Amino acid sequence: MTVSGTLHTYEDNFRAFKALIAAKYSGAQVKTAPTAPVTLGQENKSAAFLAKFPLGKVPTFEDDSGVCLFESNAIAYHVANEALRGSDPVQKALVQQWISFAESEVLPAACTWVFQVLGLMQTNKNAQEKAKDELKVALKMLDNTLLHATFLVGERLTLADITVMCNLLLAFRFVFDPQYRQTIPNIVRWFNTIINQPNVKAVIGSVKLCEKVGASAAPAAKKDNKKKEDKKPAPAPAAAAAPAPAGDGLSMPSEKTKDPLSALPKGNFDMDDFKRFYSNNDEDKSVPYFWEKFDPEHYSIWRCDYKYNDELAMVFMSCNLIGGMFQRLEKLRKNAFASVCLFGENNKSAISGIWVWRGHDLCFDLSEDWQIDYNSYDWKKLDAKDAETKKLVDQYFKWEGEDKNGLKFNQGKIFK
Repeated sequence: MTVSGTLHTYEDNFRAFKALIAAKYSGAQVKTAPTAPVTLGQENKSAAFLAKFPLGKVPTFEDDSGVCLFESNAIAYHVANEALRGSDPVQKALVQQWISFAESEVLPAACTWVFQVLGLMQTNKNAQEKAKDELKVALKMLDNTLLHATFLVGERLTLADITVMCNLLLAFRFVFDPQYRQTIPNIVRWFNTIINQPNVKAVIGSVKLCEKVGASAAPAAKKDNKKKEDKKPAPAPAAAAAPAPAGDGLSMPSEKTKDPLSALPKGNFDMDDFKRFYSNNDEDKSVPYFWEKFDPEHYSIWRCDYKYNDELAMVFMSCNLIGGMFQRLEKLRKNAFASVCLFGENNKSAISGIWVWRGHDLCFDLSEDWQIDYNSYDWKKLDAKDAETKKLVDQYFKWEGEDKNGLKFNQGKIFK
């Protein structure tokens, strides 16, 4: 019986690719959630979603008979046909072997390396080098296996190839540069074979292999600020050594320190009150409420524009870049609010945002813990009484319109 159902995911999720590719081969009727594009960290908060998928993570799948599945490999297996699962008991076992290998030996190390390069995780040099070493061991074994094989199991593509390829996809895009690829020639040949299969290419599109590590994604900070370079990096959290490869919560705030802004005069703007009102009301009420309550004497409004928009690639990675910054600014939440928006689409996008915080100086200079990401943005203090400022605040808080270059609003994240 042909499987049919709905896959919940965010755009360009390499985990979701497994099920979508398997469906192409098996003929399963899989559609993605028909709502607005799911975004990482925001897709899993509704009561309706959590009632079906209590872990609140994607990808998830609900078939038309009401069966609800989480975990990408289980979903891919469900929508696959027998040819993909293995033609006999031995092949089935081998397929499962390579799926387990992809999840336990490849993905954690690959994610640690890639996510730090992309700025989605706080840099931890020791963790990154350890991840490279672990990945080197796994890839050496894989490369030797593929020396005389076109596919991992048998003579045709299976879920083994799909899963290992998907788990290596970001590494091939962002860190496996030409020099690195020379050390794994059999994997490269196999990878190119898999990604150019018509059913695979129909899902993932054309894959541009990495030419320079991190070249397709902007680093957390460029070396154009001497003050930033002289700072010691904030200590990396212990969790960074073994991240959750699912993609949620990749970066944790640094050690608990007091918010320097709390020492400034409070004024009469109740930030918590506004955040609650914004969260619980539509923008036609919450935005006027902001202007009604805002205290320009004790609070300031700033615009940030990402410096390296030409290096942004996939939309979901750009959104993760924003989310990672938010998590690293955890201690700033009490005295700040922001709406940071992504304008445009894959490979042609821009990040820009409006921030409100207590005081009138650039707050990032007050705490070393807050300086991991801010140097990648241009910051401009806005005149709260200016009509153009009001127009910008309204636009960014309402998530609408275009940026200064005419790129249309895609999605946004709220810091509150």
